[in-house]
Amino acid sequence: MADPARAARLAQRIKVIVAEALRRRVKDERAELITVTDARVTNDLQHSTVYYTVMAPDEDSRAGAEAVLAANQGVLRHELGKNLNIRLTPTLEFVADEIPESAAHMEDLLRKAREQDEQVAALRKDAQPASEEKPYRWQVEEDESSEDDDGSGTRRASEAN
Repeated sequence: MADPARAARLAQRIKVIVAEALRRRVKDERAELITVTDARVTNDLQHSTVYYTVMAPDEDSRAGAEAVLAANQGVLRHELGKNLNIRLTPTLEFVADEIPESAAHMEDLLRKAREQDEQVAALRKDAQPASEEKPYRWQVEEDESSEDDDGSGTRRASEAN
């Protein structure tokens, strides 16, 4: 078992190496759309997962990026082996990062919630009470009648006996 801090440092190094290798070594224009967002390494340093996003909204670009990564997996692992000073080069697994899509979805939900809040505030601004001015007036009258002569609402100990 390796130190988790060492695995984290190695993951950051793998992220940088894979990104640079995609830019320099891979001779496919579809690789220019790929951005490496994160990398994770198992504690035994044998397997690494590289997360990526594609800067194109259509599915064809995403499928093309996935094909580029699958076709050049050996080249990228070779670059890792050359640039890392560890005994075993970790295997590479590429996973499309869903965080940008889920963040965009959350932004849409927040925007809709803000719009609904503005609509409610606009309705509330001109709203009038549905009943009298003081709908609980009967409670106020009862409280006033239960008060004593001094107006404090409390009875003296001598009066209670």
